[in-house]
Amino acid sequence: MPISASTIFSQPESFSLRNGHAHMYAESKTQNFNIELFDQAVRVRAIPVTYVWSYGDGTTRSLNFPGAPMAQRGFDEPTSTSHVYKDTGDFGVGLTTRFRGEYSTEGGPWTPIPGVANVPSQPITMSVWRTKKILVADNCNQGTSAPGCDSLFED
Repeated sequence: MPISASTIFSQPESFSLRNGHAHMYAESKTQNFNIELFDQAVRVRAIPVTYVWSYGDGTTRSLNFPGAPMAQRGFDEPTSTSHVYKDTGDFGVGLTTRFRGEYSTEGGPWTPIPGVANVPSQPITMSVWRTKKILVADNCNQGTSAPGCDSLFED
């Protein structure tokens, strides 16, 4: 039975800052299948139980929950599913979701299926940027040429 892979999401979408907290999470759900086997109606369900992340920088992490979207968070705020990149660049983020299975025949009780199914997700690219802080004491409204005051547009 074709188990659908989890979908990888990041906030903000596909980028983070070096030494900042890149928030990533997965969307996954229990999947149900109805088949007929030896003239019997069989229900099968695949239940996500483990999320194995590969961040593209040599770091991996295994979690027993997918995470969730986070409203109004900054790069300085860790989440239960965030990752910190130490270098800049583009990193391929992968995820393998482990599903356990159960089956039921003719409407009977659910019976565990031994083993797990490892289902890889479509990877995403995480672009990690650097930041540079500049303290400015000048007022840009007074026509100064201090950092950050130059316009990209001509007057």
